[in-house]
Amino acid sequence: MTIGILKETQKGETRVVISPNIAKQLIEKKFKVLVEEDAGEKSSFKNSDYSAAGAEIEERGVVFKEADVLLKINPFSEDDLKLVNEGQVLISQLFHKSNPKLIKALSDAKVSAFSLDAMPRISRAQDMDVLSSQSNLAGYKSVIRGAYEMKKILPLMMTAAGTITPARVLVYGVGVAGLQAIATAKRLGAIVEATDIRPETKEQTESLGAKFIEVESEGEESGGVYAKVASEEYARRQKEAVNESLLKADLVITTAMIPGRKSPVLITAEQVEKMKNGSVIIDLAAAQGGNCELSKMHKEVVVNGVKIIGTTIAPESVSTNASELFAKNMLNFLMHLTDGEEFKWDLEEEITHETLIVHKGEIRHN
Repeated sequence: MTIGILKETQKGETRVVISPNIAKQLIEKKFKVLVEEDAGEKSSFKNSDYSAAGAEIEERGVVFKEADVLLKINPFSEDDLKLVNEGQVLISQLFHKSNPKLIKALSDAKVSAFSLDAMPRISRAQDMDVLSSQSNLAGYKSVIRGAYEMKKILPLMMTAAGTITPARVLVYGVGVAGLQAIATAKRLGAIVEATDIRPETKEQTESLGAKFIEVESEGEESGGVYAKVASEEYARRQKEAVNESLLKADLVITTAMIPGRKSPVLITAEQVEKMKNGSVIIDLAAAQGGNCELSKMHKEVVVNGVKIIGTTIAPESVSTNASELFAKNMLNFLMHLTDGEEFKWDLEEEITHETLIVHKGEIRHN
């Protein structure tokens, strides 16, 4: 079976779907690996690194033509689909719930397509879960970026000239990214608070040494791993409970996302106007509209002295580590789907069932 590794073309993307180390492991498992020329360049992986691993470096058109399986991180574009062949297997993040046009195009191309972002949140799928591995890095990097953008330091510092009090950090959303943000901010010496619609995250927050801002949640049910759409009444109560901490915060990190839907607005323009001059908001949900009403994707917005940075859960700025983790997830997923020579197509098995969006041109999930 021939695996094709494609270069990412989405603006701002610096990762690659398979690292040289994982390419070598695939080859050891009897896969043939074709790598598009310069696919790993922005992740600090040279063509020669892939060649040394046993992969073949080819032009983009050759990879599309000769590969049985095409791998990418981001959704396949219209230009990509002009090059695919009937019967090929495509694996990437498809975001199928919000991308019906793409799913229809995949169906028309008569291919089979797996969506990595549709991975079920079950224990045996953890080592295939790209959202978790990438979110960990994003949570870490959000604090580092915030620390860089702030006009003050995070830890307590005692000097002969006086004492510098620690910065205050507020984290919205205690999922994978939020937990890593909490842990990183605590390690750097900040006072950390966090809030989440899921009451079960209180214990996780407190175990990391942060204060959990509890919101009366009578009648609210947990949304599982992800945030869910909260009622208007809950949103009002959360705003009241968090407002005092928000207005004192030096750094705010928001991570709340709902798969296939617009991100919930957790910080309004009115609240931003009341925040401390010089405070910073890192909005990791900007790709889906943002948790801050004023966020703009890949842009810095300054309102009343508050800097709002709209970014994503994809940690492109640490692309070497991010690519290595993504590649390991992909290797585990391929091992699950195949027997080493061909796909098993076990459509009743939960991981296959949930991630296989299009099978031989037939749309299985909308």
